[in-house]
Amino acid sequence: SHVSTSDDIQVAQMYRSHQGCILHFHPSMRRAFSIQNCDVSWISPFKHEREILFARSFTVSYKDEKLYKEEYAWNAKVESEDEYTQMILLTWVKYDQYIQQTMQISAMWNYSIDLNLIFTILQFVQGKSVQEKIAQTIEYLSIFETWKLKPNNIKKYKKNKKEFIERRCCNHGINLLSIFFEEKGVLRRTSIEFAAGYTINNGMPFVEKDKKINRQQ
Repeated sequence: SHVSTSDDIQVAQMYRSHQGCILHFHPSMRRAFSIQNCDVSWISPFKHEREILFARSFTVSYKDEKLYKEEYAWNAKVESEDEYTQMILLTWVKYDQYIQQTMQISAMWNYSIDLNLIFTILQFVQGKSVQEKIAQTIEYLSIFETWKLKPNNIKKYKKNKKEFIERRCCNHGINLLSIFFEEKGVLRRTSIEFAAGYTINNGMPFVEKDKKINRQQ
């Protein structure tokens, strides 16, 4: 079975019931496991609906409840509501787990660094506590930002840029970080393999709107 949705908020508002509920999928949900979806607008006769189909999810029995919650779970909270409509925001649990740490570090650089880059480093470091991971991430970021200023390092990336893009690694900051990690000898694979792995598994859960929202809070 499946549920039909739209990626257009105006269409969702038009088709909701008199006192309906709209589920708002945050971009981080693109990486939430066990949520199978497909854009079928190209074969749908109703072009204006911009339809997305979500398959019925399946349940998996895990002995490790902590792992299940980290990898497969997602969170829901009321984003806004009025007398007719309730908007519920769905986010990937890992996004919620790392949002405060990511924003704390981002603020130190006046929000000038890509949040997904910070998130990638936070995932990579091996600190035993949250504060250790934050400290290690700040250290890596400082060294990396200095490394980026050297023209030869940018040239190295430009030389291999096509290979990264062919592997669907489209975040240039993370691609550069991968080369930096490889040069420092902290990877067990090539820079392209690292970038591809992180892009596929973690995607880009943060968007520019996240910066604006958190700066206003």
